[in-house]
This record gives sequence, structure tokens and C-alpha cells, in this order.
Amino acid sequence: MKRVTIDDVARHAGVSIGTVSAVLNQKQTVNQKTRDLVLNSIQELNYRPSGIARNVRTDATDFKSIGLLIREMDNPFYTEIASGVMEYCIEKNYIVYLASSESDHTYSEKITQSFSNQNIKGAIIAPVLEGTAEIEHLFALKKINFPFVLLENVPGIQANVVSIDNIQAMKDTVKYLIDTGHTRIIHFAGPKHAYHAYERIDGFRFAYSESPFIFSNNMIIPAGAYLEEGYQTCIDYFKNRNRKDYPTAIVCYNDLVAHGAITALTELNIKVPEEISVVGNDDILFSKYAPLKLTTIHAPMHELGRKAAEILIKNIESPTTLPMEKIVMHGELVVRETTCVREPIKKQHDPSSRTVLSNQ
Repeated sequence: MKRVTIDDVARHAGVSIGTVSAVLNQKQTVNQKTRDLVLNSIQELNYRPSGIARNVRTDATDFKSIGLLIREMDNPFYTEIASGVMEYCIEKNYIVYLASSESDHTYSEKITQSFSNQNIKGAIIAPVLEGTAEIEHLFALKKINFPFVLLENVPGIQANVVSIDNIQAMKDTVKYLIDTGHTRIIHFAGPKHAYHAYERIDGFRFAYSESPFIFSNNMIIPAGAYLEEGYQTCIDYFKNRNRKDYPTAIVCYNDLVAHGAITALTELNIKVPEEISVVGNDDILFSKYAPLKLTTIHAPMHELGRKAAEILIKNIESPTTLPMEKIVMHGELVVRETTCVREPIKKQHDPSSRTVLSNQ
């Protein structure tokens, strides 16, 4: 089918090309009635704006490209996702422009606006949550029919999403610890701007609701997403705590926090796993080769990146609007050297949960 152009939108809406361009660039020179008319035409025709065409009439080669917006440039979790995105895009002859918001919502907004104003066909986005601001920002992308896929849910926004079932993975992990004799478990929780953090807290809480133990909010200790945050949180938590009050296990937001916590515990002369077991999340490459191999929840990050790229490109190339997809991938607990059995298992672990015993 013939590609819909800005000329087609202008004719359909009964306005000039300049008016359509002004609407796409969110200029305030167009009255609301005309703006709504243009936006309706964009949706009806499934017009996908090109950044170059939006600002200048050009016959330049229309390169196929997408944007990938991650949240932390130095987080191996996103490195693996990026590798999956790149692999699929190379197969489909798409160029990938990579940017990182560094968990700054304002900067994230500027980057996505830049993507939509350039000759980039769509974007894969790891959102930075900040109240309703992120919803409004993503709604702006939807209004101009700019294709995007989210790497985690954003409450209130209907969009394509590829994510990990963080709730079930955390629930399985805590249940495994309880079944292996751990009676005092705490969670070093992730940053407030990540929906993953809230999902993992929910999974932790749900596991306790199905156990003989009682959940309390003081089991959730805000930590963050970085190695140094795990280290400092652990130091602060244990430095004035009586040994008899120590937890038997710490489940961390991600592997970076877990490795930071293990370093702190070592400095505090607390043995891992004999005194305290530590569990990470994501299964980054280093966790398998660390001096003390980390027990962690393996996340299929590479596959997640590939799937996000597949959905995005499928939407970019479709002449019609496609149904939204919400793909949920499953994590599995990989047991290595940083956890131990506290006492004989009293009941068999649920075989339906995803746990892998590994010496890797």
C-alpha cells in the first residue's frame, strides 16, 4: 500500500500542510478545533510522521531507524536488552539510536521529543515514572501516532509493553527461601521511578500472605538500583543492629544492589551465606562469574529486547493500526552460592514455580 504522507493528512483534514506541521510540532498557533481535526485525520489514516518531512519538504533518502531509550547507561540489565534490540534491527536493516535518561524524567521527555522530531520511525522506552507527568508525555506521543513500545507498565497508559513477570518471580523466590528454612527475610527495594520496584514489592508481600509468617512494612528497605546504593543501604541497616535481630536472607531489587550488599556484609564480618543469604534479580553476566556466585532471578533480557524490537517494527511497517500487545516474560530463580538451607525443608517446594538449581 502507498505510504500515507503529510499531503494526504492535509487533504483529509481540509487544511494546509503548514497547519499539519504546526500540529505535529505542538505549536500553539492552531486553534483547538483545527488541532482535533488534524489529529483525527492522523489516526484515521494511520499516518506516521517523519521528523524530516515534518519540518522541511525533502526528497532525501528515508533511512529506517528507531530510538532506544534506556534508564541507566551503566546498568548491565539494559546492555542485554540493547543487544537483543540491535540483533533484531540488524536483521531487519534498521538503525538503532541509543540514549539514556539516567533516571531523569525531564531528560527522558526531551529525548523522546527529540526522537519524534527526527527521522526516527518509533521508539522502545524504559519509562521514568514521576506522578502523572510520564502519562501526559506518552499521551503526547500517542496523539501524533508515533509508535513506541514500553519496557515496563505505566499505569494509566494503553501501549505496547514487553516486560518481566516481576510479581511471580519475586513471589517464587521468597517462597523458596521460606521453604528452605528462612524465617526473617527483608527486601532491599528499588527506586521510586521504576514500576519494576513496585511489582517486586508486591511479589514479596504476596509470598508472605501465603505463608505462616506475617508481612510488615519494615521488611521493605529503600535501596535503589546501583552497586554503591546496595553497599551503603546494607552498611546503614546493619551498623547499629544487634546480631540476634539480623534477617536470615536479603532479596535485592537487582544484582548490582546484591553485589553491593555482599561487599558491605563482608566488611562487617557477616558471613554469606552462612549467616545471611543474599538474592539478586536480573542475572547479569558478572553474577555467574563473581568470586561468590550470586543466587538470582534470571530475566530473559536479550529475548525481551528482541521482542520489543519485533513489535515496534511490525507497527511501523503496518499500513493499518494494529491491536496493542502486552507480552509478559517469565523469570526463574537460579540458586548458586549466596544462599543456603537454614534447616531441613519442612514441605516440598511448589513444582510449578520456576527455580533452577545451578552450580554455574
